[in-house]
Parts: sequence; structure tokens; C-alpha cells
Amino acid sequence: MNDEELLFLKRFLLHSGSLKGLAAEYGITYPTVRARLDRLIEKVESTDLPEGEDAFERLLELLVNQGVMVQGTARTLQHAHKRVVSEAAERVERETMAQRILDER
Repeated sequence: MNDEELLFLKRFLLHSGSLKGLAAEYGITYPTVRARLDRLIEKVESTDLPEGEDAFERLLELLVNQGVMVQGTARTLQHAHKRVVSEAAERVERETMAQRILDER
């Protein structure tokens, strides 16, 4: 998280989680505070990588959540990544099968 996000979370904690108090302090509307908090929650959640989840896909999600990349670009990269991973897995399977056949001779 950047300094601005950490300051926002600090202010949030000091307001005991009151979005209304935080909105008053920042001089913005409650929905704006809620949206900002939701983005931070998504950012925190996206840093937790469950076992077996693809790190590249998680990185794309993080970049979208941070506003560095638009969703459409991330989706295109995700599809290309899945295709490359699938092709690599198929190639390994073919090579393994070929090696088994050679070993049986």
C-alpha cells in the first residue's frame, strides 16, 4: 500500500471504523469513502494467494485493483496466459508419453 492508503486506513481506525466520521474529515461523501474502502479491501484480499492459485492471474487482479491496468487488458492477458500454460502442459504430456514409449522398447 502507498502512503496515502495507509493514512486513510489510519484515519479509518482512529474514527473507530465510522465511515460517516471519515467522510466528514475528508470533506467527501459517504459513498466515496465506502468506495475507497472497498478498493483497499480488494487490494488486501488480492495479496492473499490461496494454494494452487495462479500467481500471474493474481498479479493481473492486483494491477487492476490498483488502477494500473484496465480490466479488458487484464482479461486479454489472462486468456493468453491460460492458453500458453495449457499448451505447455500438453507439450510436457506428449514428451512424457513419448519417453514412456521409448523406455518400453
